[in-house]
Amino acid sequence: MSTLVRFGVAAEKKLIDQFDRLIEEKGYGNRSEAIRDLMRGELVTEKWRVGNRQTVGTLTVIYDHTRTEVEKQLTGMQHAEHGHVISSLHVHLDKERCLEVIVLRGKAKEIKHLADRLLSRKGVKHGQLVMTTRGEELV
Repeated sequence: MSTLVRFGVAAEKKLIDQFDRLIEEKGYGNRSEAIRDLMRGELVTEKWRVGNRQTVGTLTVIYDHTRTEVEKQLTGMQHAEHGHVISSLHVHLDKERCLEVIVLRGKAKEIKHLADRLLSRKGVKHGQLVMTTRGEELV
């Protein structure tokens, strides 16, 4: 069980008012919960910045499946990187476009490199890597 530590933060009233509106919209019960999430977010960002820690992420890719090579390339790269690819979800958006969500794990720099390689394929329209953590170090 963790020990809670109280600390004070001084900020301009206007900033606090804006923050209070934001956390109310997001459904936080209080400032402490919101600040803890902000702190965790920064810790996760730092973990990814360092690049050599084990972590996880999701890569969302939108591509034109009528370009036959792109689907083969994306699938081939995922098989070649099976140690980093945990799972994928394929969705047919319409007659031409597909969405793929790929769950990745490994060292942050390796995941970023793989995501960049996947997103740079000809036929990929858009994509985004969402970086997170396995959570073992977060309180």
